[in-house]
Amino acid sequence: MILIADGGSTKADWIAIDNNKKEIFRERTLGLNPAVVAEEELHNRIIHMFQLINIKDEVTEIHFYGAGCGTPKPIKILKDVLQKIFVNAKIFISEDMLAAVYAASGKEPAVVCILGTGSNSCYFDGENLFMKSPSLGYIIMDEASGNYFGKLLLREYYYNKMPKSIAEKFENEFNLDADYIKENLYRKVNPNMYLATFAKFMFEFKEEKYIKRIIKRGFQEFFKYRVLPFEKDTQTPLYFIGSIAYYFRDILEKVAKKNNLKITNVIQRPIDSLLEYHKNNIN
Repeated sequence: MILIADGGSTKADWIAIDNNKKEIFRERTLGLNPAVVAEEELHNRIIHMFQLINIKDEVTEIHFYGAGCGTPKPIKILKDVLQKIFVNAKIFISEDMLAAVYAASGKEPAVVCILGTGSNSCYFDGENLFMKSPSLGYIIMDEASGNYFGKLLLREYYYNKMPKSIAEKFENEFNLDADYIKENLYRKVNPNMYLATFAKFMFEFKEEKYIKRIIKRGFQEFFKYRVLPFEKDTQTPLYFIGSIAYYFRDILEKVAKKNNLKITNVIQRPIDSLLEYHKNNIN
């Protein structure tokens, strides 16, 4: 049995297939980003999923594509966790950017971007993946991601820059007590995932001019740092992966046009396309 997983910071989607590449089941766990989640918590998030544990001894391969898996140290942490659970499996771990490429363009050259809880981008030439800079995560980078917009909304609210009508709705939606926020940001696991919960507020009020302005500003920053440096024109396909890109596609396309680029496609969840890639390309 083979497991294929697309692991973000918020959630991880798993698909189990047999040796004939027939789908057996799907499962979803909490996010498994080894750069921000402790080893013990990674272990707990996996073993609490019955379907995964029920077949753990039958698994012969795991192909895991994950946020936070771009450098050796977190890769080793996650691989050790998985190996202790799936003792008979060969484990292959790659960063989520590669999953995005496989899901979006397959083997064709393209610029591929992630806009979910976190954000990232690369240029894929059909064989190799190129990134202008490594991602340093939610504190320093992650432009236009869920956690980026969450931070922005919190700042706007606390600095009284948010329109009163929006601020009242924001207050009704979230616990905005300063101590509660700081507890979640500085003492609990997955602060990036916590910040991204505030971004969901934007989905509900996406027609508000204030929200549109914030989104447009974030997307322009993403293009500035994560798309334009590749110096590609409209002849190069441009793909986006993730919920932020999916739910605000209309604004994203306008920002792309402003930068003389055209979006080829936006994919909310890459797991289905990733499965097809594996069926067609991996023996």
